[in-house]
Parts: sequence; structure tokens; C-alpha cells
Amino acid sequence: MSNSSSLNEFLLLAFADTRELQLLHFSLFLGIYLAALLGNGLIITAVACDHHLHTPMYFFLLNLSLLDLGSISVTVPKSMANSLRDTRAISYLGCAAQVFLVGILFAAEYSLLTVMAYDRYIAICRPLHYGTLMDSRACVKMAAAAWASGFLNALLHTANTFSIPLCQGNTVEQFFCEIPQILKLSCSDSYLREVGLLVVSVFLIFGCFIFIVLSYVQIFTAVLRIPSEQGRHKAFSMCLPHLAVVSLFISTVMIAYLKPPSLSSPALDLVVAVLYSVVPPALNPLIYSMRNKELKDALGKVLSWPFFSSGNIAIALHK
Repeated sequence: MSNSSSLNEFLLLAFADTRELQLLHFSLFLGIYLAALLGNGLIITAVACDHHLHTPMYFFLLNLSLLDLGSISVTVPKSMANSLRDTRAISYLGCAAQVFLVGILFAAEYSLLTVMAYDRYIAICRPLHYGTLMDSRACVKMAAAAWASGFLNALLHTANTFSIPLCQGNTVEQFFCEIPQILKLSCSDSYLREVGLLVVSVFLIFGCFIFIVLSYVQIFTAVLRIPSEQGRHKAFSMCLPHLAVVSLFISTVMIAYLKPPSLSSPALDLVVAVLYSVVPPALNPLIYSMRNKELKDALGKVLSWPFFSSGNIAIALHK
């Protein structure tokens, strides 16, 4: 029995016990991580450098890619390093930092996806007012509000979680520090205050979900009224990538946190955590570029830069 004041490290859940499987885990996570870095990095570069993409939709997409890069970078490298070093340890401060950063990035991403739904609603349902309602100042304010909401959410939850006495050891049944798993280590009923905060957060998340659903009901109603097939195709091309990203994000989080307790097990919780924390940041760039000609063209220009030629890459790697 120990309390939080005497803890100096936590033990994370290992993916495997044998050395071969640990190296396999490291290799798989490295591949996914590099794919996420490349995909999101290319989107950030393309949007920043191509003036044709300096529009609200791509401005929000750039912010989404930044959040995806941050979220996967907070959890995956530590897990890879632990597998490579055959350890499970993470320092107390490192665990608190993970909780704080994950809280910022996940909450900000959900807020940003809600803002992007609003952007698509204005673009399709109120196109004549789009330039007024979604000018550069309004877009910056909405993006800043998404980041600020993530910061406030993370600050409240992190401070509250790590002020709770922990008496059930220091083993976190997840591959990164996660609030529900840390609460399992708490003493008696001291965790109820944090549970109350989590309930408030769930209501806010549900409110954003309802807003997104209602926005898309009106969007699809407006799209089906467009007389030309080309116009409907263009409208769907604008909305379907965002809808796919929202569905991926929400469905994986719902599976993680709303599955019946009877189905819960360390192995299943581990797989589900990978689904909602690792897979979306790697897939989102692919989803957004799949049916978006403007983005494809911009990415093609980036990839045609001299730096990305095989000769220059080889020289850079040699150096």
C-alpha cells in the first residue's frame, strides 16, 4: 500500500513478455508512427505553402493534423522506448504530463471536429453568408477556442486526478497513462470528485455530438436538393472525409469507454486503446486526401520538390 506522495513511477501495461514480440510491437508502432508523421506532416506543409488552400476548411484541417501529430507523439514513442528497453516504467511526472497532454489534444480535436462540422454547414446551407461568418478572424477565434477548451479540460482533470490519494499500487492497466485506469488505483471514495468532472465532460461531449448530427442532417437535406449531379458530388466530396474522420474518432472512443464492464479485460482494453489513440492519427491524412483533388494536387507539388527526390533523400540520410 502506498499513497500518491510516495510514488515516483508507474508501471504501464506491456504489449508482450517475450523479447521477440516486444521487438515486433516496436516495429509495428514505428511503422504506424512514421506513417502518421509523414501523412500529417505533408498535409501541414501543403496547406501552409499552397495559397489555394488558404481557406477555412484547410485551415481547420491543418489544426487537425497538428493535433493528430501531437496525440500520437505523446503516447507511442514512450511505448516503443519501453518495448525496446524491456521495461514498463514511466515516471510520476511523465505520467502526469501524458494525462495532461492527452487531455488537451483529444478534447481540442473533438472541439475542432465540431467546428469543422459548423464550417461545412455554413458552406453548404448558407453559402451566401460564408465569407462573412467564416472570415479569417472568426476562423482563428474558433480554432483558438478549440485549443483553449482542450487546455482547460486537461488542466482540471489532471489537477484533480493527481490530487487523489492512490493506495492500490502503481500498475496502470494501459500502455499509456489514462485517467480511468489511474482512478482504479485510488483510495475508497476519493475518486468520486473526478468521476463528477468526467460526467460533466461526457455531457459536453454528447452536446457536441448532437450538434454534429443535426448539422449533417441539414447538410444532407440541402445537398439532396441540389439539382445538378456534379454539384451534389462536389458537396459530398467536401463533407464525406470530415464525416468519416468524426465517425472513426467517436466510434473508437465509444467502444473504449461505453463497452459493458463484463467485456473488459487488459488485452481488450489494450486493443481498443490502440484503435482510438493510434489508428485515427495515421488514417486521417489518408481519409482527407482520398477524395480531395485540391489537396491531392497540393501534395503532388510538395512531393515534387527537389528535397523529396530520391537522390536528395539519400544524401540527407547519409549526412
